[in-house]
Amino acid sequence: MTPAATSLPGTSMERRRRQPGRLVDEAAASLEPGPARLFADLPAVGEWRSLAHHRSLYGMPPAPGLRRNARLIELVGRAGLRGRGGGGFPTARKLQAVADGPGRRVVVANATEGEPASRKDELLATRQPHLVLDGALLAAHAVAAEEVIVCVDRRHRAAAAALQRALAERTEQEAASCDVRIALTPPRYVAGEETALVQWLNGGPAKPTTAPPRPSERGVGRRPTLVQNVETLAHLTQIAAFGDAWFRRLGTAEEPGTALFTVTSDAGSTVLEAALGTPGGAVLGSAGALSGRMPRAVLVGGYFGTWVPADDLARSPLSRAGLAPVGASPGAGILVVLPEAACGLLETARILRWYAGESAGQCGPCAFGLPALAATAAELASGGARPDDVARLRCWAGDIEGRGACRHPDGAVRLLRSSLRVFADDVEAHLAGRPCEGSHRPTLSVPAPSKEWR
Repeated sequence: MTPAATSLPGTSMERRRRQPGRLVDEAAASLEPGPARLFADLPAVGEWRSLAHHRSLYGMPPAPGLRRNARLIELVGRAGLRGRGGGGFPTARKLQAVADGPGRRVVVANATEGEPASRKDELLATRQPHLVLDGALLAAHAVAAEEVIVCVDRRHRAAAAALQRALAERTEQEAASCDVRIALTPPRYVAGEETALVQWLNGGPAKPTTAPPRPSERGVGRRPTLVQNVETLAHLTQIAAFGDAWFRRLGTAEEPGTALFTVTSDAGSTVLEAALGTPGGAVLGSAGALSGRMPRAVLVGGYFGTWVPADDLARSPLSRAGLAPVGASPGAGILVVLPEAACGLLETARILRWYAGESAGQCGPCAFGLPALAATAAELASGGARPDDVARLRCWAGDIEGRGACRHPDGAVRLLRSSLRVFADDVEAHLAGRPCEGSHRPTLSVPAPSKEWR
């Protein structure tokens, strides 16, 4: 079921229409909740925003050509846009790296969203497909790409259908300026990693490859390839339309703009838009996750993320800099609230087992290290571990960190270490034979690993 879409209360909705040569403010439209940018013109469930309507707001993007657009890359750099897929890499630098590559170039819009706790990209592609497609075409214009491939997890049928419908509408109303197609990817977590996507698009399994070369140097068809998250591309559409100063009105000086956050709690799963730097407590409260007493802990950044005490998160700004003091990062904008009756050690063990099952099995740290971590963590959760097992977990975490073709084992290590720190009292109780009351009642949604690589 598609999660609810909303945004944080506090300001009026920012809506502008693009007119030839200039931008003008429309009459301020009060919207509760707000502020909203990507969600400012979000259609109701079941409704469709036509291409003509989209063009009335954003105008026509320039057609990709054989020459890169340095001015557009500079504009993105001044705006300070960073990737919203999890890594937070400066978007202008990625654009420039691909633009500097030789020969024909490719843009890959990444909507795979393999993180189980994330729903933002699926919702954005389903409800705002024209915003995503314009961003992909603008990126192609910036780097002089002749081909755009939008990659969607094949399980996300509504998102794929919306993008295909939006693309067909463009084919009817606009002259095709770039080869654009939708590709349905295998339902694997690591399949969304950029080198895995490139290998899959080149006819291989959707498994990460060692680097160098990076996709920006040699990617799809051995051509320089930009792999960019679809939320990032949607922001690019708005920056091109409204400018860098407009984009910087929200967020922080170092991390400007808004971001989409998927919040999961007993109240359900909700996608919200908030300015970067908004306190975590405000986002949790807007999602209905603080209806009772303060929860004990929140998983920040999703299953690839970090357990943080809820009190600490409530006071922390949701930005890379704001979460650094509590050892966390927003990642792809995911907040999972630990239910009151749940055992954090059990949920960690369940996620580690999922990690092990999602491994590509190409490297020793994943193929052997992750199953060992998961099994020992399960023993700890059940109350059957010994003190030396905890020491062994810490040792193994150090052995596998930073190794392998991708960062899959690093996520497991980060999750494990944070659980031992945040749930330290529970660790002692479990070792003493007093496991949590909830240690036999799984609560978080942890999917079964897929077996598909093509």
